[in-house]
Amino acid sequence: MNTVQLQITGMTCGHCVAAVTKALKAVPGTQDAQVDLASGRATVQGSSTPEALAKAVADEGYEVTLKD
Repeated sequence: MNTVQLQITGMTCGHCVAAVTKALKAVPGTQDAQVDLASGRATVQGSSTPEALAKAVADEGYEVTLKD
């Protein structure tokens, strides 16, 4: 199982966190997604690709950067 860290900007509330979490969990291969509003970080576990995860977040209207 891989762990992918994403830095997300543009989230301002709990609804944003819920939308991003839902989008990440919908990506095939995602087993778990944790999104933290305060830090703007998401941690995703599973076999989904970082590119697919980033696209899912961007499609929700947020800016995303892959973290090492």
